[in-house]
Amino acid sequence: MANKSLFQSLRGVLAPKAEVVNEAGGLAYSRSDKQALAQYAATGCLGDTFYASADEQLDAVLKLCNTAEPEFIARTAIYAREHGHMKDMPALLLAVLSVRSPGLLAEAFDRVIDSPKMLRNFVQIMRSGVVGRKSLGTLPKRLIVQWLEARSDAQLFTGSVGNDPSLADVLRMVHPKPATPAREALYGYLIGRRHNAEVLPDLVKQYEKFKRNTNPGKVAVPDVPFQLLTALPLTKKDWRQIARTASWQMTRMNLNTFLRHEVFQDAEMTTLIANRLRNPRLVEKARVFPYQLMTAYANADTRVPTAVRESLQDAMELALKNVPRVAGKAFICPDVSGSMHSPVTGHRQGATTAVRCIDVAALVAAAVLRQNPEAEVLPFNDQTVNVRLNPRDSVMTNAKKLSSLPPSGTNCSAPLRTLNQRRAMGDLVVFVSDNESWTDTPAYGRFGGGRTATMNEWSAFKTRNPRARMVCIDIQPSGTVQAKERVDIVNVGGFSDQVFEVLANVASGQFAGDHWVRVIEAVRL
Repeated sequence: MANKSLFQSLRGVLAPKAEVVNEAGGLAYSRSDKQALAQYAATGCLGDTFYASADEQLDAVLKLCNTAEPEFIARTAIYAREHGHMKDMPALLLAVLSVRSPGLLAEAFDRVIDSPKMLRNFVQIMRSGVVGRKSLGTLPKRLIVQWLEARSDAQLFTGSVGNDPSLADVLRMVHPKPATPAREALYGYLIGRRHNAEVLPDLVKQYEKFKRNTNPGKVAVPDVPFQLLTALPLTKKDWRQIARTASWQMTRMNLNTFLRHEVFQDAEMTTLIANRLRNPRLVEKARVFPYQLMTAYANADTRVPTAVRESLQDAMELALKNVPRVAGKAFICPDVSGSMHSPVTGHRQGATTAVRCIDVAALVAAAVLRQNPEAEVLPFNDQTVNVRLNPRDSVMTNAKKLSSLPPSGTNCSAPLRTLNQRRAMGDLVVFVSDNESWTDTPAYGRFGGGRTATMNEWSAFKTRNPRARMVCIDIQPSGTVQAKERVDIVNVGGFSDQVFEVLANVASGQFAGDHWVRVIEAVRL
């Protein structure tokens, strides 16, 4: 009789053998080049992560770009900026296009470079030489000049904050020809050259008048970026005016600053700021990451008025509007292992975020639970962690509870094993992880191949639930996955609300093999 341990009956869908080892030393599956490029573009911030350095990320992206079609590079850059709200990676992909396909660079430029900050990122990357050139070149210079010409004087002045390079540095590189006396004066003002102060744009005149004023509180505060004002002597009245005209993002980031300068002692200002933060149009325009709202809420001083703090929760509900309602039973599996306690955007000197991967995973789980009260949350490290969550609690409350769970090793198969032990029935399983599973890999598996434990457990789950599907949300840049992409498994990366759009498509039955790549390929050029 044949050996039953070798030739046992297959259960569920046949799981492929893993062909690589991940950064943590566990069995894994490699992504296709397109999947990998999309993953790096949606999660890579060119900072040192728990498992990969910034240099390793950069090398991986450039290598992938060498094999990818220029059209896919362009679409990925647009998708990562417009949907993923990323900064460095879309600019890097544009720089690659300047070498690979200048025509596509021209088509994608304005959609990716949508702010002075993005323009400075692009110029910095181009001049670094990482894509094979250190000069901007004729076409990039022309695109930058056209971009400058399409902005108003006020937009350029308010966008002049920032260095390395500064907007003034960019002007010196491309030598734009001013079309009006005001623009000529503005260019001279920004680069520190002689100019006709009489014809400067009105906003610049207001700012210079405010700077020269020796009688604090007597001259109106100009509507300029916060950073241009903080070094100046400001009165309580000035601070209230700054708060009155502040952008949505600036308001979110400076609640404690406003508190220190007694802005909230004015009841009218408190109401104005609370209404601004919960304004649906402004929340959408700000393209805020949901985790940024969670951070603002957590960091807000307890003396910040309750109305303002609660408005952040209202803004969170708006930012999570893309979280779908799922037909059937859903299981949400956030990774709470040790590596998830690293900064979500990586370590970068002087710019390391306080937000951890676990905070993002907890937020996604809490958001899905809020929209789907019948869903079950199964946190995991090297095993499934028991936790009780109330679906009626706020997203902030449940996210905080999940993110405070103790760390340990990483076993992505643990929740599925728990469900299989319970003979659970379900329709959707959602993982939020860095995908670096290793404690479920036997020692011989690292050397002798085999299937990942996640795929083995998923096959068993599919035996009971043949219509079930799984979405694996990966929030770190990497080239491997624990579950092989196929018609019932979707791997998507990122930490903006774009992951909920993909999740909604899958939950509604609008999915197929390589779903995320198909979404990117659908971007119109």
